[in-house]
Amino acid sequence: MRFMLLLKGDPQPGEGTTSAAPPEELIGAMLRFNEELTKAGVLLAAEGLDPSTNGARVVYKAGRKTVVDGPFAEAKELVAGFYLIQVKSMDEAIEWAKRCPVEVAVSGNDEIEAVVEVRRVGTAEEIPTITDELIAKEHELRAQREG
Repeated sequence: MRFMLLLKGDPQPGEGTTSAAPPEELIGAMLRFNEELTKAGVLLAAEGLDPSTNGARVVYKAGRKTVVDGPFAEAKELVAGFYLIQVKSMDEAIEWAKRCPVEVAVSGNDEIEAVVEVRRVGTAEEIPTITDELIAKEHELRAQREG
């Protein structure tokens, strides 16, 4: 089964439109965690995201599409980065999430909460209303992406 480990928060913006460089201690801790995941053979992807200052949202409401530029409020609701892992169960995914060194990002600030949200990545076959034709199309598109 595939799971997303969503690292919650909003990286602090740097000067101009780029994000500030994370502290060396955090980079090192995350790279060590990446190495653990890689050695265990469970890591499929891992990326960090720019702060919401550099982002935008397209909001769909009442038949209209509106673009809202960042930054966005409620940093604890935003995603700062993610891991995509393949493990045998939700329990195993949670164990990996517990090992993620997010505490390094909030060390020294007891008012900031570090959160790693664990979400299972579903498959097309699990959608109750999907047809065999649509499943075949999904498999075809996936094969094209994977080359």
